[in-house]
Amino acid sequence: MNTKIFGLLGILIAISLVSLADAQISIGENAQQKSVEVMINPNGEVHVKHVIRSSNLPVDLELIHGTVSNISVTNEQGIEELFSMNEDNVVLLQPSKDELIIEYDLDDVLSKINNVWTWDFRYLQTTTFLIPQEIDLFFVNERPVYLDDKRGFACHGCQMILEYSIGEPKNIEYVNWENKEFGIEIRTFAEIEKIDFSQSNKEISFKVNDANQFVTIVIPLELLLGPYQVFLNDEKIFFNKYITNGTHNWINMRPDTTGEISILGTTVTSEPSYTVEVIECGWWDKFLAWFGIGKC
Repeated sequence: MNTKIFGLLGILIAISLVSLADAQISIGENAQQKSVEVMINPNGEVHVKHVIRSSNLPVDLELIHGTVSNISVTNEQGIEELFSMNEDNVVLLQPSKDELIIEYDLDDVLSKINNVWTWDFRYLQTTTFLIPQEIDLFFVNERPVYLDDKRGFACHGCQMILEYSIGEPKNIEYVNWENKEFGIEIRTFAEIEKIDFSQSNKEISFKVNDANQFVTIVIPLELLLGPYQVFLNDEKIFFNKYITNGTHNWINMRPDTTGEISILGTTVTSEPSYTVEVIECGWWDKFLAWFGIGKC
């Protein structure tokens, strides 16, 4: 009887151990990563490349969260290496005297909503992002970043909402002031109407007909300087002023409803400036001035 009980307990313990082993396959140290590179193409497809330093022991590599496909592990000579991966996207790598290169595709991490590609990204290792050449402006946690002619960016200990658009329409309205023509550029997928500039009010205004779309305005410094205030239907709203390139200010907003946008500046630079000369007058100066001599 006791033998049967102990035998049954042994089976139950064995089943428990097997379940735990299936849930967590991790017998290596954390891999030392030399670099992590994320490549995004214009169709929202993502390819990832990790370079792992050589190690005399098995190591674990946690992959970036997502649906992993087409994974490969090779050494510096391009020879495939053995590996195993659990359901939590942790890869067990065998000891290697060479650096190892792990590459894979990530599916279903980027989603396109209202013409904006979005990725809720989290990975603590420093990661380099290479993004399509068509993109010169993207958003991290709704804060704009201007790339200009750069191909990508690096993120350290990164937890971010990455957002960007491709082929964003540009609306340019030309206004005349002091015999000069200035172009006010508005970049957005939202429908824009009635772009106007009022010199007397130091104001740029326009109507936005779509909500929750990024709107970027490029303002010539010769036309209107900051600091700025932005209003939506006469209510003050948050905006980002994020770059001055010497000739233009770029500001960005994301109106949560449709309506009239007003951007108020503080100075129109073409207005004349005045200087006041302050003269200190002593008693002798005042005496001479009484005879019409001097400035006092």
